[in-house]
Amino acid sequence: MTAFELSKDHEDFRQVVREFAEEQVAPHAAEWDRAHRFPLELVPQMGDLGLFGLVVPEEYGGADGDFTSLCVAIEELGRVDQSVGITLSAGVGLGINPILTFGDEEQHQRWLPDLVAGRALAAFGLTEPDAGSDAGATRTRARLEAGEWVLDGAKAFITNSGTEITSVVTVTARTGTLDDGRPEISAILVPSGTPGFVVEPAYDKLGWRASDTHGLTFAGARVPESNLLGARGAGFRQFLQTLDDGRIAISALAVGLAQACLEASTSYAKTRMSFGRPIGVNQGVSFAVADLAVAVEAARLLTYKAAWLKDQHHVGRRPAADVKQAAAMAKLYSTEAAVTAARVATQVFGGNGFMEEYPVARFYRDAKILEIGEGTSEVQRMVVARGLGLPK
Repeated sequence: MTAFELSKDHEDFRQVVREFAEEQVAPHAAEWDRAHRFPLELVPQMGDLGLFGLVVPEEYGGADGDFTSLCVAIEELGRVDQSVGITLSAGVGLGINPILTFGDEEQHQRWLPDLVAGRALAAFGLTEPDAGSDAGATRTRARLEAGEWVLDGAKAFITNSGTEITSVVTVTARTGTLDDGRPEISAILVPSGTPGFVVEPAYDKLGWRASDTHGLTFAGARVPESNLLGARGAGFRQFLQTLDDGRIAISALAVGLAQACLEASTSYAKTRMSFGRPIGVNQGVSFAVADLAVAVEAARLLTYKAAWLKDQHHVGRRPAADVKQAAAMAKLYSTEAAVTAARVATQVFGGNGFMEEYPVARFYRDAKILEIGEGTSEVQRMVVARGLGLPK
């Protein structure tokens, strides 16, 4: 038995989330996608189910559980609706986790209870119009003035940043210059409604249409000096750690999509008739579906090994370097497998795969962003290569 095999508790929890996903999410996913509507009413339901508090200590309303459980929940939600899956993934991995990991007790008490309960959402403002993979090129600036941080700049593609219940955004900003000339980057909590903080109109996206995504601008936005998250100048290290966790979560989301495509392709290949027999008897179809099954299994194993390593690191049993390498491998393989799965499923469905009445069309549109968000496939290959000791 492998050390990272899912426990009975994990599998029981999977069934709870699957029932919720199939009953409360799946019947509405296509409608939400067509309308580009963020299902706000679903967030407190997910809070009641305990999904936002899976990795949060009980003192803040959480379950004090493991990261593997979060990945199980993200996979199951992503199996029926990628937009809802990314809402949970970003809500915890990019919203709650930075505050939980780097915040002080006052910040914990102020923000975490509502976030855990699903009464509020938080976002993570890292990407900028001219700073994506090259996060060190951050141009947003924050200066101290009379006991306040004054922020100027812009962020792009920020998930969960403009909902009616978004309460705070963790913003990375240049707060000075280091001795070696590199920018000093810090993380600052900016509450929604802060004067000078503007949420731009929602993006018109190819996929994840029911997910909330906005650009953000800051023009003299002022917050108290105490809104600094962790130590000054620690922002670069903080967001690298945040991204490692986020990559595992995105891997779980990708596994959910790939699993859905496998299930849809298998079912369709058994029932779609051509030349008087099911198309699944043709090796051109059956081999493609078989290859897809292998890819899904490999992606799931990589993902849950990475989640297990994350949990082992949390209790001091494995080094952070192991988590970083496993997260990059899982993210690279599972997201590329998901894109392939969506393409294969669409091909198996033929002309029907091009019709929006079939979920595979939505999954085809949703899949591509998985190879981009939380670090592109190219960045993951770079991380893996460096982990092997290859020269930078």
